[in-house]
Amino acid sequence: MTVPTRLTLTTVNLDTPDPAALARFYARLLGWDIAVEEADDVILRAADGGVGLSFQRERAYVRPSWPAQPGRQQMMMHLEIGVRDLPAALEHALACGATLAAFQPQEDVRVCLDPDGHPFCLWLVE
Repeated sequence: MTVPTRLTLTTVNLDTPDPAALARFYARLLGWDIAVEEADDVILRAADGGVGLSFQRERAYVRPSWPAQPGRQQMMMHLEIGVRDLPAALEHALACGATLAAFQPQEDVRVCLDPDGHPFCLWLVE
């Protein structure tokens, strides 16, 4: 398939009832800087560039369930975060305010929940 013009994914947006709080969690977790901070939108960028993270206020936010359960809000997406030391990365994530999800589908991956309940995976990279 030919794309008529170059398209560049610049940012992944997460809905949240408190953009500043969730952005600060991910800034600590990833070691990224806050690039833009407004009342309803906060954007993080890595120092070396790449895709950023944005946190947008959603007043009707409903915490997703993990794993999916019938009749409950399901996650719409999740972040995959590659790590070289899974136990150390998990310890860091928990110290930042994440919780370890009760359901862990793989031995070499740890599913965590951010403070608003968005799942993210820590997985081993070589």
